[in-house]
Order: sequence, then structure tokens, then C-alpha cells
Amino acid sequence: MANYTIQDIKDLRALTGAGMTDVKKALDEADGDQQKAVELIRKRGLAKAAKREGNATSEGLVAVKVEDTAAGQVATLIELNAETDFVVKNDKFVALAEEILAAAAASGATDADAALAAPLGTETVADVIATSAGTMGEKIVLRRVARVEGPKVTTYLHRTAKDLPPSIGVVVVTDAAGEAVAKDVAQHIAAMAPKYLTREDVPAEVVEKEREIAREVSIAEGKPEAALPKIVEGRLNGFFKENVLVEQPLAKDTKTTVAKHVEAAGGTLDAFVRFRVGN
Repeated sequence: MANYTIQDIKDLRALTGAGMTDVKKALDEADGDQQKAVELIRKRGLAKAAKREGNATSEGLVAVKVEDTAAGQVATLIELNAETDFVVKNDKFVALAEEILAAAAASGATDADAALAAPLGTETVADVIATSAGTMGEKIVLRRVARVEGPKVTTYLHRTAKDLPPSIGVVVVTDAAGEAVAKDVAQHIAAMAPKYLTREDVPAEVVEKEREIAREVSIAEGKPEAALPKIVEGRLNGFFKENVLVEQPLAKDTKTTVAKHVEAAGGTLDAFVRFRVGN
């Protein structure tokens, strides 16, 4: 019997939109490996195109702090999780997040492990989280920390529910000219969830996997052998347009791309980070 649970089935259905039977079959063939099961489902054309934005399984918030430096600006972004939204919207939890954010920024932490070891008062961040968890009666986890810097740093926090703290946080790094449109780009990133800045940033193994999937889907659809190379590359370009920031149609004006929007302002786009609670 394959090594997977009912929860694995639920998670895979949420991730792909495929039916129960198809999900169980894929997990059986993949021996419980969810990544392989996703690939099988995609190759069979069973995954639905719907975005997975609503599938977060934990509660929490994102917070960001921007500081000026000699060379420009630096931003620290954190994601802090709890078990229920009841705790997340509590003022004590929000205050805890701000304390952790300040400690992480002051220490120069670039990941969660470094931030947990950072001093906070007479204790470490990890100690304060443990104490706060006992007081609030829920498990609290500092899930992610990122630190990015550049000439200009622009941030955007988005609330997916009016009564909860921000659950999506974006940081965009540009030059001085690009700062004029950086907020547009940040809001676009929050909505469209790109994975890479440019297609050159996509790992070679990811590109090859997408090419393989595109080929197998095309064959399954009965496309002629002679046309496969062109069809596969067309679908690969579609993957880039969906996942690469500079190639995506701009959310506020789909007649242009993110790259062209920044270029029109005479600026450059250097980096971005996006956190969504649970994703």
C-alpha cells in the first residue's frame, strides 16, 4: 500500500483541483510522493488552471520594516504563524510580531533560524516566542524571514480579510527611477504571485521538467509528431509568461507587461520577495 494519508489526498486535491479518484491513483503510482503525484496529474492534463491562492492551511501575518543604509535601503520581511485567526488578530500577537520584526532587522537576520537566535530584551526571539505561545495558548511559529536591499525598496502589505492583519507581503527592489512605478509592481506581485524575476532565474531542471510535461500533454492530445517541437516551446513560453515577473501582463493594464511598465518609467527592476501566509 502506498505511503500516504487522507490529509495527503486532501492537500493534493486542493493543490491541483483534480478529482478524488485521480488523486488517489497518482499517489499510488508515486508511492505517496506528492511532488511526483503532482507531475503525474499535470502530465495527464487533470490539474485545473485555477490559482492556488486560497489554499493556505495556517493562520498568521506578515510584517515588514524598511531602513535607510549608506548604499540605499534594506527591508526585513517576516511571516509569523499561529493556529487560529482568533489569536492572529489579537493585539498581543500583532505586538509580538512587531517586536520580532524589530529584533530580526536589528540583527541583520536573513532567515528564520538567524532571527530566532537574535536577542530580544534579555532573551532570544525563540525564547520570547515560546513564552508567548504559553500565554496565548497556541503554537506560534516564525516561519520565514527575508532581508533584501538595494538603491530603492518599496513594500506592499495586503489584507485578505478586513478583520485580520496583512497576510500577503511584497518587497520590490528598483533603482531611483523605477521607484515611481514600484508600488504598481508590488501590487501586481501580490495578486499574481510570480515565482521568478526573469526566465534566466528559472532553474534548468524546472525548465526541463516543464518541457517534458508540455511534450507528454501534447502527445496525449494527439498532436502531430512533426509539430511537437514548436508546440512544446509555445507551451514553455506560456509557462514563463505565467511565472516570470517581467513577462507577466501588468495587473492594472494587461496591454503591457511588467518589464515594459518599468522601462517606460526609465527604471530597472532588480529583485522581489513575496510572502503569503501558509504558502
